[in-house]
Amino acid sequence: MLNARSEKALVGVHPDLVAVVRRAAEIMPGGFIITEGMRTKERQRELFAKGLSKTMNSRHLVGLAVDFAPLIDGDVTWKWSAFKPVADAFKQAAAELKTLIVWGGDWKQFKDGPHIELDRRVYK
Repeated sequence: MLNARSEKALVGVHPDLVAVVRRAAEIMPGGFIITEGMRTKERQRELFAKGLSKTMNSRHLVGLAVDFAPLIDGDVTWKWSAFKPVADAFKQAAAELKTLIVWGGDWKQFKDGPHIELDRRVYK
């Protein structure tokens, strides 16, 4: 089950991605929180200026991406090793729901462990 912060972050996110997030939460209860879903252009500009995003055309701007933080014993961790099990839960959920997603940790450049998005080949 997702906490209130996570549910709030899902407002405006594409329903297919929301379904994947909720199913991943069932697969891995208490394993993550959603930190961001929809973003304003101002928020995107801020992240871009800090080097935390490499684009001003983020999928977050149109509700096609979310960021998550893994939890260990209820506490947020940013250790890289904690992202893969959560990403695996997202991938399993997406497969079950027949929804194509992409994990930022699989990217060749600018690996983005907290990032999950709907696949661009299907969700334009």
